[in-house]
Amino acid sequence: MNFIKGRLRMMMFLQYVVWGIWLPVLATYLQSPVANGGLGFTSGQVGWIVGVAGSVGAVSAPFIAGQFADRYFSTEKFLALLLILGGSVKFILSYQDSFMAWVFLATLYSVLYMPTLSLTNSMAFAHLDNPDSDWPRIRVMGTIGWIAASWLFPMIWLQTDLEFRLLPPFFVGTEVADATARLADTLKVSGVISILYAGFCFLLPHTPPKKEAVEKLAFKKAFSLLSHRSFAVLVAASLPIAVIHQVYFMQTGPFFENQLGMLVTYIAPAMTVGQFAEIAFLALLGTFLMRLGFKWTICIGALAYFARYAIWGLISMQEASGPSVDAAGQFVWTTPLMIGVFSQILHGLCYSCFFASAFMYVDRIADADIRNSAQTVFGIIILGLGPMLAGPFLGLLGSVFGEAGVVTDFAGMWFTLATIALLTSLLVGFAFEDETEAEVLMPTAEPATG
Repeated sequence: MNFIKGRLRMMMFLQYVVWGIWLPVLATYLQSPVANGGLGFTSGQVGWIVGVAGSVGAVSAPFIAGQFADRYFSTEKFLALLLILGGSVKFILSYQDSFMAWVFLATLYSVLYMPTLSLTNSMAFAHLDNPDSDWPRIRVMGTIGWIAASWLFPMIWLQTDLEFRLLPPFFVGTEVADATARLADTLKVSGVISILYAGFCFLLPHTPPKKEAVEKLAFKKAFSLLSHRSFAVLVAASLPIAVIHQVYFMQTGPFFENQLGMLVTYIAPAMTVGQFAEIAFLALLGTFLMRLGFKWTICIGALAYFARYAIWGLISMQEASGPSVDAAGQFVWTTPLMIGVFSQILHGLCYSCFFASAFMYVDRIADADIRNSAQTVFGIIILGLGPMLAGPFLGLLGSVFGEAGVVTDFAGMWFTLATIALLTSLLVGFAFEDETEAEVLMPTAEPATG
């Protein structure tokens, strides 16, 4: 059994290495001027690529995974096929510079990659004797993989003359002149790792398809949960939070670089502060729920979004700074940059208290025969519809708070998101009432990817 767990841990590690190596820096690459090595896309175009295109995969994933893996193919073989195809698309994507090519290929990639998330989860659950205790230890390797990818690539590929220091980012050197252009290499490396990961899939435990017919009325019954006031309020609150959560991935990189003066090399490692905090807060989530209940825990999650974006709005009110480097060209910390980076500790509180708690509440309120469908319906809303709306919303923000469609007034944008989060927390605080029993289970929800 330990050998099986070891392979499942490596599966989770590779699953999130493939994702974590490119997502944190993609917006920076897409939105940076062509003269600086980027593609020169507007904020709205970045929203379509990162938000809308990615959401298509999130919406289609349950149906692709359910119809093919559950009925016709063993999970490990279908997973390998998707990874080979997705890795090939990602490699081709690294050579594209037109918006239409990016939208098409990014959509295709999301359709191929997003089902692999549910496939790896279902495979792990199928081979764990005690999922409640074993699952968190398996899944945390995914977060570790994301962190490792976000640190190793920029440290090695975007710097020269590396030196070790005791303070973050630990390995400090001189950023290469074409660092922004080299961000395209994250796509190539992701594609190669994806194909190698596909080969590893044949070492995973055999997971045959389930031939039983899926309950046709489960989805219909799952949507009937909207008749519960608490579920309807939760959906109404989760949708705007999902939108502003996605904007985080679209604009944090440009914010760190253009407003706070962070070198491109350190954007991805800096964003992993949220993943480290996520691990810690998920470990404390059971205590939060037992002491505060679902209502106030979810409310705290929304308020954490408000606090983070309000802090970023305040530090954005100063004049944008140049690159934070010393006379030798090496990275140095400034006070606004330190505040901006380490306030991401709130990101762990945002996800664990809001989204992880929300997924747990859906599991509690749904009848046993529709729990999977209820999670799927809720997942489509926050992972599909939310990011899909985030795309055009970012375009609107770029028009209101930007020049030539690119956000330049970061203070206005962050304060707008903070206001949305504050209003959402008030909605939860005044309108949400827990309709489940008092018993609270320890969390087994999947951590976010960022």
